[in-house]
Amino acid sequence: MRVSFLSRLFSAVSLFLILNSVSMAGVTAEEFSKMLPNKVGNSKAAGAVDLNFKQEAPEFIAPSLVSEIPLAVRNYVSTSGEKFEVQLYRTKSDAEAYSMLSSARSTQSAKSQAEVRDLAGIGTAAIESRDAVSFYKGTAFIFVKSSTITDGSELIAFARALAEPLDAGSGEIPVLIKHLPDWETAQERAVYAVTQSALKEIVPNQPVLDAVSFDGGTEAVAATYDQGARLVIVEYGTPQFAFDGDAAITARIAGLRGEGRPVPSAYRRVGNYAVFVFDAPNEGVATELVEKVKYEKDVRWLGENPYAIERANRAWLNMSTSVIINTVKVTGLAIAVCLGIGGIFGGAIFMRRRAQAALTENFSDAGGMMRLNLDEMNVETNASRLLGQGKK
Repeated sequence: MRVSFLSRLFSAVSLFLILNSVSMAGVTAEEFSKMLPNKVGNSKAAGAVDLNFKQEAPEFIAPSLVSEIPLAVRNYVSTSGEKFEVQLYRTKSDAEAYSMLSSARSTQSAKSQAEVRDLAGIGTAAIESRDAVSFYKGTAFIFVKSSTITDGSELIAFARALAEPLDAGSGEIPVLIKHLPDWETAQERAVYAVTQSALKEIVPNQPVLDAVSFDGGTEAVAATYDQGARLVIVEYGTPQFAFDGDAAITARIAGLRGEGRPVPSAYRRVGNYAVFVFDAPNEGVATELVEKVKYEKDVRWLGENPYAIERANRAWLNMSTSVIINTVKVTGLAIAVCLGIGGIFGGAIFMRRRAQAALTENFSDAGGMMRLNLDEMNVETNASRLLGQGKK
């Protein structure tokens, strides 16, 4: 009885600790169960959801990215017998989930001999490498691995079915990625960071990054360009953070230069951005990269937009003006077309009748002009009213 009581007490304490850990992380076991359901497409779960919040980081993700991120693992088996292992990380923001995907792409590209390629239609963004698919959607980053992969089609179908019901969040990759020079191709080699430790892992041995503070929602992106030059853009949340950050970075660069330690090839503040170039072959390459970075402000209201009505009225006026202008244009065009067609047909009929009149010789007492018989002086042409021969 004593052993049974202790066993039950131990179980209760363990359950309490697990639930407390989940609550502290902001994610409940029920949420993980909904995101990893018993059935996904034609695959069924091979066990319960395994909640593991202290698992070591996978080899394809920087340890600093997953040190405190809630993780759940579940295995699935398809009707054809293919086995899938799903690792689901629940992040605090969409940008953090994207940073994990970008880290996975960068690491797998460096370590894997197989090509890492983007996949469309799975989550917000997804990549495929060998026997695995990684994607993110909203605040969820998911890594799906197949232990019995054949051609990969079933793995992709499973990942797509798993991603379908998840909350999409903003539904777009972070805007900062689109401010990279030639971002459509650069994003394939770009790595995103939302913490200083992650940025320093992405760009190692650069002491100037110690001066970059990630307070207030700062985010950063790093990408490698031609000749090995590495561009880093740090986005601060407000102009004040950007001003303070610029002052700290400038002072740090001056100190490093005085100590004879490595400094960036180029640095400049652009709006709320702190733009660095490292390892550039010469000053010209570094300056060219910095000048390609353009800052575009993005105003977001935490509550209701106080200018919402004004914007709606402006939009309505613009729409009304556009409708009126288009109506006038269409009406004018219709009138011009009608006059043109009428002129063509009228001219053709006139010329035809004129040609016919030229072939007929008609008597006229008006100098060849048409004359109205108002005084009945014209020759009578009605035979019934003419006198015949011998009639009086």
